[in-house]
Amino acid sequence: MKTPELPASSVPVSRRQALASGSQPTSDAKAFRYRTVDIDGLSIFVREAGDPAAPTLLLLHGFPSSSFMYRELMDALKDEFHVVAPDYPGFGHSSAPLRGEWPNTFEAITDVVDTLTTRLGLKRYALYVQDYGAPVGFRLAARHPERITGIVTQNGNAYEQGLTPLWAPIRALWANRDDAAAEAAVRGIFTREFRKMEHATGIRDSSRVNPDAALLDQLLLERPGVADVQLDLFYDYRTNVASYPAWQAYLRQHQPPLLAVWGQNDPGFAPEGALAFKQDVPGAEVHLLDSGHFALEDHGDVIADHVRGFLRRLS
Repeated sequence: MKTPELPASSVPVSRRQALASGSQPTSDAKAFRYRTVDIDGLSIFVREAGDPAAPTLLLLHGFPSSSFMYRELMDALKDEFHVVAPDYPGFGHSSAPLRGEWPNTFEAITDVVDTLTTRLGLKRYALYVQDYGAPVGFRLAARHPERITGIVTQNGNAYEQGLTPLWAPIRALWANRDDAAAEAAVRGIFTREFRKMEHATGIRDSSRVNPDAALLDQLLLERPGVADVQLDLFYDYRTNVASYPAWQAYLRQHQPPLLAVWGQNDPGFAPEGALAFKQDVPGAEVHLLDSGHFALEDHGDVIADHVRGFLRRLS
């Protein structure tokens, strides 16, 4: 049944004026918006909030998550900033090409996000990177240093010091793609047991962690063919480690304002990875939080305060 249109007289005057001028009322401009953008045949989902005229923060998610991980942080910041969070191909609500249908590399993901920023008209923006968001974000920054106003890294690594022993089976896969034992160990990362460990490790008060986040991550991983694609990405991660020196050179040369808010109990990315940023950006602000890999889940308010202050200083 078609929803009847309201007569103009029933629409509040302020809203009628905004509609007539083609602009959005302030309340609408700051609300959440959800859309998809077609990029080379891929449907890329975008979660967005805040006034597009305000300073922009581009939030790049990690494994095996999606823009959903930023829902509360975006809500906390949207009153003052323009916040944009896409889902990569194979993640969240975006297209999920199977193995062989698309490159499924970090370089290819970066190409998509790079094109997306152009389509959205994002000429200058700060980055918020976590986990997989770091290799995508630092690739973007190295390509377009003039666009980056600052970087927030939350367990988003760019240094060998940050890689814990948990990476041993992944390194074995890098050394020999045909190592069946290494592949089996890496596939163990895609299980429900690992999801529970990843979300719970380092969290002091489990009652503060919304179980929906881990469940959504796992359900997305269990879609047909997705585990094979994720295995390919884990193998391709070796290109990120090989790129660390180039990203560190970018940091030294351009000295972007940098904030590290790091769950120091992360089983995969050690706090030394956060402190290492000060080697190349001496003015970097580093906060080690008593949390784990998904620090936003139990330290969201603390992180939001740090990020708000950081973005205000950029402005």
